[in-house]
Amino acid sequence: MRLTVDGKVVEIEADPEMPLLWALRDLAGILGPKFGCGVAACGACTVHVDGQPVRSCSIPVGEVSGAVTTIEGLSAGGKLHPVQQAWLEEQVAQCGYCQTGQIMSAAALIDEIPDPTDEDIDNAMAGNLCRCGTYPKIRAAIRKAAALKTAGI
Repeated sequence: MRLTVDGKVVEIEADPEMPLLWALRDLAGILGPKFGCGVAACGACTVHVDGQPVRSCSIPVGEVSGAVTTIEGLSAGGKLHPVQQAWLEEQVAQCGYCQTGQIMSAAALIDEIPDPTDEDIDNAMAGNLCRCGTYPKIRAAIRKAAALKTAGI
């Protein structure tokens, strides 16, 4: 089976029903997407498929036909993605476990809505849970990331 992950072609031998998360972590060695709940309820495993956020724990690898982007492939050219930069500046992470999924969902949001409202943020991030309760910092970081992206930073 052939996948394009973070801009690279990856050949794997996997049961088509294997969750994408396990194909990424166990077969491709990409450890950024995290296992949280296994039922697409927490968002820790979020990656992009053709730019759309998906829960990699619940999508069979055999159903993936588009390019996969993980947290490892989000930035380019040695420069952090605006969401990653904003996350650092706002000091969002506490335990950090959910953060890769949060960042991937936030990146997809500002790609779709360059200047999201609080309602847009709440709707886009509703499926990403943070047991540390960093939601106010997440919202602030998304606003900052949108501004950084608009400014071309």
